[in-house]
Amino acid sequence: MAFAVSILGKDLADELALVDVIEDKLKGEMMGLQHGSLFLKMPKIFCGKDYMGILTYVAWKLSGFPKNCVIGSGRKLASACSCYLIGERLSVHSSSCHGWVLGKRGDSCVPVWRGVNVAGVSLKNFYPALGTDADSENWKDVHEQVVESAYEVIKLKGYTSWAIGLAVAGLEESVKILRRVHPVSTMIKGLYGINEDVFLSVPDVLGQNGISDVVQINLNLEEEARLKKSSDTL
Repeated sequence: MAFAVSILGKDLADELALVDVIEDKLKGEMMGLQHGSLFLKMPKIFCGKDYMGILTYVAWKLSGFPKNCVIGSGRKLASACSCYLIGERLSVHSSSCHGWVLGKRGDSCVPVWRGVNVAGVSLKNFYPALGTDADSENWKDVHEQVVESAYEVIKLKGYTSWAIGLAVAGLEESVKILRRVHPVSTMIKGLYGINEDVFLSVPDVLGQNGISDVVQINLNLEEEARLKKSSDTL
């Protein structure tokens, strides 16, 4: 429901479809949103039920849509979480911190340390060993916190919702009007030495027609190997 509330709050769609495995609960959520729709600009809210989790790859295969029109949320939230933690450590607002986390969810996701910057200034200028075992400041701990953050939230409240909901609303906003670059899951066959049909999170330009461009980052050998490992786990 965090997805729905975030999208409703930004007035990003004319209709909203809700999908959940628990039919009665979903109907109740839908009714609650419909009853309060007078306070929203978007009036039409629908629901349906789902019988299984659908991977982005499966959705692409079954839908027959072009690959640029099937998008997974990817590492959008992980990248945002990383920027937040970097900002906390440097006492700088997270909106001034920039960096990517690529690949798939979990331990095999790939932080691109060489691209981390604050207001355009590379963090490696100040921490040459950034993200390596030789880093005395232990910036790797930031990525470990990113990986563990979802599990910690689940441990504390039972599930994750608001952060990913806001992240997905941000993606929808770009699809509608903004053409921002986001680390979302797309078909990357032919990139980074990956020759299989696999959807992984890499920076992409999102617009009204889905993904218009893939922004190919120059990865070092270690990062490329980790991305390949991320692909192999799928």
